[in-house]
Amino acid sequence: MEYTKLGTSEIEISKLSVGCMSFGVPSEDFHQWTLNYQDSAVMVRKALDLGINFFDTANVYSHGTSEEFLGRAIRENIARDKVVIATKVYFNEGKLSKQGILNSVEDSLKRLGTDYIDLYIIHRFDYDTPIEETMETLDSLVKAGKVRALGASAMYGYQFMNMQFAAEKNGWTKFISMQNHYNLLYREDEREMIPICQQYGVSLTPYSPLAAGRLSRPEWKTDSKRSQTDKVAVSKYDSTQEQDMQIVKRVAELAETYHVSMSQIAVAWLWAKGVASPIIGATKPKYFDDIANAFQIKLSEEDISYLEECYLPHKIVGAL
Repeated sequence: MEYTKLGTSEIEISKLSVGCMSFGVPSEDFHQWTLNYQDSAVMVRKALDLGINFFDTANVYSHGTSEEFLGRAIRENIARDKVVIATKVYFNEGKLSKQGILNSVEDSLKRLGTDYIDLYIIHRFDYDTPIEETMETLDSLVKAGKVRALGASAMYGYQFMNMQFAAEKNGWTKFISMQNHYNLLYREDEREMIPICQQYGVSLTPYSPLAAGRLSRPEWKTDSKRSQTDKVAVSKYDSTQEQDMQIVKRVAELAETYHVSMSQIAVAWLWAKGVASPIIGATKPKYFDDIANAFQIKLSEEDISYLEECYLPHKIVGAL
């Protein structure tokens, strides 16, 4: 495993992160393909065995049971200070208002069974709450020791810039990570968000690095439960299937050339683009084993150009 610093902080994270949206009690109104506690714990143990120390969840994943499963698995397998836990706030009553944040962080701490969160991420931009109210409240959590660092997720570049500026102007804690939507099939953040993050020394920890599996196999869909029931993934990717299959085919070609998996090529491309730690959601331990082998791959400039040249602009997906 390889490691890097999270943004401008001294927090050391593995260059692969476990996406814990796969953990939790299945439900019709969230996801039907999530893992029960026993299977979730197996995934956590596999990640730890590989040297992964960075785990990403959210208050709303599987109605809070993702946080519960992750917290329990951590407590049963490793000392708390040996891992970096990220969770999120926004899809809750009050969103990013002062009271919304204060209530949500306490609920997350309780579900996780910990007295601090390493990285607290705002899940979206809140149009209903003044930026200053949000940033001051988040800063108070850092000062109180309930949160070590702050991150943001899918939003527009100008929104992120305005929030960073408000924190800078008032001496509040700034964001050090951006969990954006970024992969070979969706690169719209290269226009503004990623340059802004580079300007502020903000680490990129993108979600959906494999485009919900579409970059991990030659065919667009499979007969897996997730592929058959994940309506969110369909809304993200299927409208551009025809043009994006050209990119998928090139990933498959390079994987064959290097005698590696397509997933490894897709992740190696992200590292080549400066990503700190892509968030890998998986439901079987073998997928973590596979991705961990991506560190052996060094894509050439010609490889990167070959993978990128078929890309066409997409409609915005993620920012509200």
